[in-house]
Amino acid sequence: MSSITIEELKQLPENSYQIIDIRDEIEISHGAVKGAVACKPEEILSNPDVDKAKKLVICCSRGINSKEVAENLTEEGLDAVSLERGYIAWLMDVMKNSQDEDFAKNVEISLRKKFKKKIWSKFTKAINTYELVKPGDKIAVCISGGKDSMLMAKCFQELKLHNKFDFEVKFLVMDPGYSPANRQVIEENAKKLNIPIRIFESDIFESVFNVEKSPCYLCARMRRGHLYAFAKEMGCNKIALGHHYDDVIETILMGMLYGAQVQTMMPKLHSTNFEGMELIRPLYLVREDDIKAWRDYNDLHFIQCACKFTDTCTTCNNENRSKRVEIKELIRDLKQVNPFVEGNIFKSVENVNIDTVVGYKQYGVRHSFLENYDREKEEDESQED
Repeated sequence: MSSITIEELKQLPENSYQIIDIRDEIEISHGAVKGAVACKPEEILSNPDVDKAKKLVICCSRGINSKEVAENLTEEGLDAVSLERGYIAWLMDVMKNSQDEDFAKNVEISLRKKFKKKIWSKFTKAINTYELVKPGDKIAVCISGGKDSMLMAKCFQELKLHNKFDFEVKFLVMDPGYSPANRQVIEENAKKLNIPIRIFESDIFESVFNVEKSPCYLCARMRRGHLYAFAKEMGCNKIALGHHYDDVIETILMGMLYGAQVQTMMPKLHSTNFEGMELIRPLYLVREDDIKAWRDYNDLHFIQCACKFTDTCTTCNNENRSKRVEIKELIRDLKQVNPFVEGNIFKSVENVNIDTVVGYKQYGVRHSFLENYDREKEEDESQED
């Protein structure tokens, strides 16, 4: 037997098998298989946590990559099978068997109590520090189906209960061509969390399917444009995205190491193509580990990849994906030497000293330190006189 369905797996004694999750760190961060051992395919044989005496059930995103891994392990003499449809099959089974009328209420209580300091307070701090929400705003909270956007939606619902001024919130889901299973996961989670979503249809996945050069980049740009358009159609003046603190510091390092520039992911931006529209990032100060803790505490399960054509992420191409994994690992290694490294990276773009920068760009215009170099000397001399 080279593969096994989730129903067949449930018929086996729990102590007779072990699930090996071979998805990468980014995918697992959005949704982990409970009790599974996370392991790279090439490290399964050497991983001490892998019980080679048991049946090894190899799990990837959709049961595609896991087939070859299971076959290779079988050739090594192990009892290994691929989980049909992978993580998405496991997730659908979990959601099917979890019904609780007070679920949403308990999630909301967890934000007010257990995660008040690490999530709720940082959410409101970003709102106030960067002036993300103002009187009269109509905000489209954009939900992709992952942990970050779902948490953001719950935080906005909580903010509405305590708002000191009037503003409106709409919960927007754009379906660019999701597979039926992924769309069902999003709808079920929204229902469980009591988030009144509005879904817009589009054919973006179909449009970029045959594009050879940077299809994922094009897809991301098109989806951003559609979100602005749908939000404006709903009467909104802002869209809210679920990027968090870790996204910010990873973007800073990626820009330096791969893009040869110092830049960051801004907490808010004016749209260049949709007049009067603005993008805000309310989770700007919230750590990803705390989002994961919130997810796991409430036994929530989300999707990360929603593309029905590939087994990879829809928001970036494979090259960018591997770069972000490398940056995550780099930050983790640096943190072992300096526990303050994450905060220092974040603060570095708040404390830029222009006097020590050789060149910079502002409003699309390049500037050099030479522009004011001699003038500064003349001013110093005049002050001495």
